[in-house]
Amino acid sequence: MPQACEHRLSGLAVSPGIAIGPAHIVEGGDLPVAENHIPQQEIEGEQQRFAEAVAVSLRQLRKVKAKAAGLPGSAAEEVGYLLDAHLAMLSNSRLVRGVKDRITRTQINAERAVQIEIDDIAESFAAMRDPYLAARIEDIRVVGARLIRNLIKKPYVPYSAVAEGAVILAEELTPADTALIDPERVAGFATVSGGAEAHTAIVARALGLPAVLATPGLLERARAGITVVIDGIDGCVIIDPSAATIREYEMRRDALARELRSLARLRRLPATTRDGVEITLEGNLELPIELQQAVANGAMGLGLVRSEFLYMNRDDLPGEEEQYAVFSALVRGMDGKPVTVRTFDLGGDKIARSLSSHSVEPANPALGLRAIRLSLQDRRLLDPQLAAMLRAASEGPLRILLPMISTAGEIRRVREAVEQVARRLRRRGVALPKALPPLGAMIEVPGAALAADALAAEADFFAIGTNDLIQYTLAIDRSDEQVAHLYNPLHPAVLRLIQFAVEAALRRGMPISVCGEMAGEPRFAALLLGLGLRNLSMAPRNIPRVKQRIRALDMIAATRRARAIMDQSDTGRIAALLDDFNAVALPR
Repeated sequence: MPQACEHRLSGLAVSPGIAIGPAHIVEGGDLPVAENHIPQQEIEGEQQRFAEAVAVSLRQLRKVKAKAAGLPGSAAEEVGYLLDAHLAMLSNSRLVRGVKDRITRTQINAERAVQIEIDDIAESFAAMRDPYLAARIEDIRVVGARLIRNLIKKPYVPYSAVAEGAVILAEELTPADTALIDPERVAGFATVSGGAEAHTAIVARALGLPAVLATPGLLERARAGITVVIDGIDGCVIIDPSAATIREYEMRRDALARELRSLARLRRLPATTRDGVEITLEGNLELPIELQQAVANGAMGLGLVRSEFLYMNRDDLPGEEEQYAVFSALVRGMDGKPVTVRTFDLGGDKIARSLSSHSVEPANPALGLRAIRLSLQDRRLLDPQLAAMLRAASEGPLRILLPMISTAGEIRRVREAVEQVARRLRRRGVALPKALPPLGAMIEVPGAALAADALAAEADFFAIGTNDLIQYTLAIDRSDEQVAHLYNPLHPAVLRLIQFAVEAALRRGMPISVCGEMAGEPRFAALLLGLGLRNLSMAPRNIPRVKQRIRALDMIAATRRARAIMDQSDTGRIAALLDDFNAVALPR
């Protein structure tokens, strides 16, 4: 039994694994900032003080970036990419321009101007209620904290004193902090703040460090040197664990290591069911740097490349050349395997600063001007993306995916745009593939699933985005804690919509995949395959476990069970039938 001193805290599991070691506490807290009035004759001097703080911050970030180059595997590139974003924020960005203007206009000291400007930007991002944008707030706050630290001359204490095998506990860890951590010495980390979409979480996964974020009460309970267990699978932090708890987690850690070694052996094996049906497993990418993870985990292509990152943390729009450089690098990196790039899914409640002039405050953000609707409203947004994709397609197989499609007319309009852009590029003498890239439709609103037959007549392929399809079908916002528990992938209405889309595609002999979170859950593999799907796209880290599940499946039995499930109307019964089936087959 656990001793009375053992404390279990719940947080957000963002990087799987088990870490056991002595706690290294990182002192944090807000930096002290007072507001002082600056006389008119001293404004120029205050502006100079701010400029010097910006210059110092730039030098620091470049040093950290140089050190980050020594991190293992994809982590070096991941941290480098994030630090580039921070460096860009210290160039002629909204933050820097806003602080300069505020110092002159309100005659306040630079550190207070930085603080107010950050709060203003964060408030505008938070109003959009989007997890991706919420994570970008963290980046802006990190850059602002660095500026303030340099303005008040408070030095930063790195992790040079971390004991070997220690776990780091902190208020928060930034990507720049991560570059200062030696992953050979640190077993894992936990923080009070942070989110699953934050860059810190992405870096933790790239480093293979067990991590739990958003853990209330973490620093109040912990003290330096005390033993801590970090469970990056279940999102649990155990402070001062009992001997029995330590033995339990040591056994789990060893079992996980054995499982990972077993999964690693699957990399070069096909995702083939026991009765010989081959399934295509592809990777979803949030950021280009995740390409390495996709390749390492045996992805047979990229089923969804989200292009939104190109528009974030900047005041200008990405041009054709910049987008071409990104897309072509991905195509070359996949070495002949297909790459599916989605046009940007922004707008409504997900407006980037660079797109702010193209939007007004929506009455209902989820149903507003976003994604393909926004792209088609202003071809100056769509055409550079299409041009970049067409050019990249000359270097390898690339497909274009359209988000939030609801009518066949939207697909026709984009196809016309593709042909027009192709003609312009050919007149410029740009090399293009003989056949233009396939044009696909995301099935993520109920109307698209119900009208899948009509859409299939216009599209070249379908990709089912289960995340939005579930939310729109059940009228549930997963970010709303009051209704999040009602979010249910096994709701019969959701399953019927998936079935409608799959059957419409199969009737046309058209490729169809699932690229939402359901695809990356081994639990749902038998059901999705039984419904007729043969292509699943997911976060790269999920590919080995889904492959393991597929290789244990019999397709005839899975199809039979899927039909039985589709006859049910009760979600409890559906879940029982699925879990029963999953319990029978053992991984091979």
